[in-house]
Amino acid sequence: MPSILIADDHPFSLMGTKAFVESLGYQVTDSCSNGITALNLIKIHLPDIAILDVNMPGLSGLEVLKQIATLRLQTRVILLTMHREKSVFEKASQYGVHGYLLKEFAQKELHDCLKNVQQGKQYLSPNIQSELIQDSLFIKEGLETLSFAERKILDLIAGNKTSKQIAELLFIAEKTVENHRANIIQKLNLPKEKNALLVWATSHYNK
Repeated sequence: MPSILIADDHPFSLMGTKAFVESLGYQVTDSCSNGITALNLIKIHLPDIAILDVNMPGLSGLEVLKQIATLRLQTRVILLTMHREKSVFEKASQYGVHGYLLKEFAQKELHDCLKNVQQGKQYLSPNIQSELIQDSLFIKEGLETLSFAERKILDLIAGNKTSKQIAELLFIAEKTVENHRANIIQKLNLPKEKNALLVWATSHYNK
């Protein structure tokens, strides 16, 4: 059976996960409550699998995962999270996460997740998988509703052009560009935070 490290800053979650994993017959070699200790233990003991809470003091589970990838350690990481945001999952995927579970469904899914990860496969919680598919469908439908002008502006935003630069290139008022940006954000159901459209466009929009 593979050796497993578990890190969670909530004592009851840590004890519960440890007891559950051991009940499945796995060997939990280390358990801790913060990311710095987790990373140090991983570097020393090189467990086969690390089950990490995303939100931890010192280093987050995501930051520990990034360090494991940077150091090219063989430990496979399963992240437990309360986050349903696509951006968190995308970062985890970028760093080579093997398992991604929502905490509320972890007890039901951890057994299958461990079996898959042990075999070198990836496991994504079906409960978030469906949401990611819905998100992508929603975005696709939203893109289809964009006008020619909005598509052109989105194309320029993806090219890192500012509203002022876009206005000059298209010979329109900067205020008109801002109105188009607001419409694009609404149609794609993106957050209204500053630079949210720029981040999305440069990461996802195929020009």
